[in-house]
Parts: sequence; C-alpha cells; structure tokens
Amino acid sequence: MTQWNTAASAAAQNLGRNSIFCGLTALLPLIVGPITVEYRGFAPLLGWLSMLVFCLVVLGLAIHLLFDALLFRLASSHETEAAGLAAVDDLLSRMQLRKPDGTSRGLDMRIAGSRRIIWRQRFALAIYLVIFAILLLAASDRQPLC
Repeated sequence: MTQWNTAASAAAQNLGRNSIFCGLTALLPLIVGPITVEYRGFAPLLGWLSMLVFCLVVLGLAIHLLFDALLFRLASSHETEAAGLAAVDDLLSRMQLRKPDGTSRGLDMRIAGSRRIIWRQRFALAIYLVIFAILLLAASDRQPLC
C-alpha cells in the first residue's frame, strides 16, 4: 500500500468510528432521559423539541460522515491517488451530488473538509448534551436521582 492509500483508509476508519460513536451518543439521552427521572415530567415541550433538533443534526452529520468514509474507501481501492479521486468525483457526479467541473481537490483537502464536519458534529453534540443536562437538573428539582 502506498502512503495515500494508507491515509485514505485511515481517514475512512476514523470517520466511520467517529460517526457511529457520536450517533449512538446522541440517541442515548433520548432513550435514557425519561427513565432517569422516573417520568416526573422530564422536560417541557420546548426542551424536547430542542433536544430533538440537535439530535437530528448530529445524526444527519453522522450519516454524512459515513458516506464520506465510504468515499474514502472507494478512493483507497484504486492504485493511484488520481484514479481514486477521479472515481470519487465520477460517482458524485453520477449521483448528481456534484457538478463535474474538471478540477479535483487533493486527498488532504478532502480529509480537511471531513474534519470540519467532525468538529461541527461534536459542537452540535456538546450543545445537545448541555441541553440534556439542564433539562435533567430541572426535572429532578436538584434532588439526587438515586
């Protein structure tokens, strides 16, 4: 394997791992929240809606990152970097997700773009977990949950 194949495979693994971890972390408060406070009016409607919106944002970004991981796997399956990235661009244009413009971004730029998406996902997840903690404290009336 060449250096760019290794980088593309590592990026695919990291994106997949991050996507699944953040997606499951986003689903956990929605499942555990009502059980944790013993159905004592866990949160007002606005709290539930804001949690649901941020959960959907995190899950949407997780799906996007899984798709990016598959694209990096496709790129790493080719012998040269140019051929792999051309295959990715061809797939994206056939799916009508990108217009063929003749220019191709390098692997490093594509990995950097995926990292920006990861940071957006983590930021949305942090906001989501802060909202959950606030609603959990408000529902428990600052009494211990045990």
